[in-house]
Formats: sequence, structure tokens, C-alpha cells
Amino acid sequence: MSFVPRGTDESGSPWIQAGRLAFLALYAVTVLAALAWAFSNVRQIDPQDRAVVLHFGALDRIQNAGLLLAWPQPFEQVVLLPAADRVIERRVESLLRSDAALKGDKVASFAVPLSDALAGSGYLLTGDAGVVQLDVRVFYKVTEPYAFVLQGAHVLPALDRLVTRSALALTAARDLDTILVARPELIGADNQAAERRERLRGDLVQGINQRLADLAATGQGIGIEVARVDVQSSLPTPAVSAFNAVLTASQQADKAVANARTEAEKLTQAANEQADRSVQVAHAQAGERLAKAQADTATIQSLAQAQRNGTDPEMLLRIYRERLPKILGQAGSVTTVNPQDDSRLIIQGAQP
Repeated sequence: MSFVPRGTDESGSPWIQAGRLAFLALYAVTVLAALAWAFSNVRQIDPQDRAVVLHFGALDRIQNAGLLLAWPQPFEQVVLLPAADRVIERRVESLLRSDAALKGDKVASFAVPLSDALAGSGYLLTGDAGVVQLDVRVFYKVTEPYAFVLQGAHVLPALDRLVTRSALALTAARDLDTILVARPELIGADNQAAERRERLRGDLVQGINQRLADLAATGQGIGIEVARVDVQSSLPTPAVSAFNAVLTASQQADKAVANARTEAEKLTQAANEQADRSVQVAHAQAGERLAKAQADTATIQSLAQAQRNGTDPEMLLRIYRERLPKILGQAGSVTTVNPQDDSRLIIQGAQP
């Protein structure tokens, strides 16, 4: 039994008034929370999004842009997805070289090489035993909203694995020059390689969508379709240095061959000019010698012709008489022998 002093109103106690205020505040908060919960799934859907409404976990409806009216959770669950025409970009990190491998490249040496797992990280093997790096960005659309929601967090990892598998199969079926321009000297020689290089992105998109269709046919689809891919291919850093060295050596060799051909052409032209000059000088000298010989023998030729013709019977005797004094004039002494007298003979080689 409590004792209340006379003249004191129990309802005017500060504790009672504080309790009433707390109750009213709690009531108001409860009403506001109930209203917020009741209207939690009433929202405006943006044009770039759409909503999938699940009624107790089952697909109920798909709401496009506009006002969405749905029961609050756990009665209905609203999942926002990209619109049907919205393209989403995804960079496939699994095809890139890992951070551990990049760090290992800086400290690796012949004495302490990288492990096999790190050494091959981010590299793809081509059909001609080459090595290439691919930086792939996938642009996809959500075509099956319920399948996309059902797979949830598994969609992007599955997409990464499908892209990696397609890239592995694609590079294994091609040689290095049909993926990127590794040897520029072969560009003009092989037109088919250039055409296959242009079809690389299309073949990759086709391979990824084919594997997505195979998953959907088995009831395990992830509800997306690849619209296009961007592929940036490159060579490993050591390979780039090696290819640059080979290209430099090839260019230097081509330059040396061109210089040698130019020098050979100059030597050939000089030799031909020298030969032409020698032939011309020889012809000129031969002509001079022939003319001199003809001039020296002109008299003899004319005498021989006259003797053959018999036009001058006394010609030899006359020439003998004309030339003999000149010949005898050059001699110091002359000994004559009578052909009719053999009492004195001239013996060749006798001492005077």
C-alpha cells in the first residue's frame, strides 16, 4: 500500500509524463517503420533498368521503366536488372598476368627463375608454338532476366570462364601472325593471315555465344548474350625485345643487300664503260695499223698486180736500177763478183 500525500496529483508525476512521451514516440516510430516496410517495394524504375519481381522466390512479373507496385518482403522481392537494350562492359581479369607474376618478372633471373604457374600466367599458346597476351573486354546484354537472377553471383565468374575457354581454343587454332602483327614482313605475303586477323573478334563472339547457348540448352543458362568484344593482343615483354631485335637485323640486312646491289650496279656500269672504251681503242688502233700496213704495202701490191697482169715487162729491172744506187750508197764498201769468173769468191762469215 503506497502513501500519496494530500494535494498531490499522481498523473502529474514527471516519471509518468516521461513514460507517456516515450510511448508516443515509440508508437510513432512503429507506425513510420510499418509504413516504410509496407511501401518498401514501391519505387520508380529508371529507363536504363528493369525489375524482376519474385513472389515467394518464384518469378511473378518483369517491370520495365515506370512506377513499380509490389508487396514488401518477404512476400515479394524486387531485383533490379539492366534494360534489354543496355550493354554492360566486363573486363576478363583471368586472361591478364597476375600481380604475383608481374612482381616476379622484376626479380626473376637465370639463377632464380619463376615457377611454372607464375611463368605462364597471362600467356596463351598459339597453334605455331607462339605466345601471346590478350586483353579482352566483353560487352553483353541480359536476355533472360529470370535465369540471370537465378544464377546471381555466379554469372560473372561463369562469363569469365567461358571467355577464357573460347580465347584458349581460338589462339590454339591460329598461328601468331593471324592474331597480331608480329612479323610485318609477312603482311603483304599472306593475305589470308590479314583476313583471319580481322575476323578474330567475330570468331571470339561466336565462340562465346555458342557456349552460352550450350549452357542454356542444358537448363544452366546464365541469361546473357555477348554483343561484341574488344581484343587488345600483345607479345610478352621479352618476346617484344626479341622481335624488335630480329626486325632491326632484318632491316639492316635488307639495307646492306640494297647497298651491295647498288655498289655492284655501279661496278658493272664502270666495267661496261671500260670495256667499251677498250674495244673502241682497239678498233681505232687496229684501223690505224691496217691503214699503215696498207700504205706501206701499196707500192708492192701495185707492182705485184702489174707483174701478174704483164703490163710492164721491164718493171723489175727498172726498179732494180732505181733502188740499187740508193742501197749501195748506204754501204761502206762494195765488192762485186763477176758471175762468169770464179777465181774470186765471197765466203760468208770470213775474216777481212
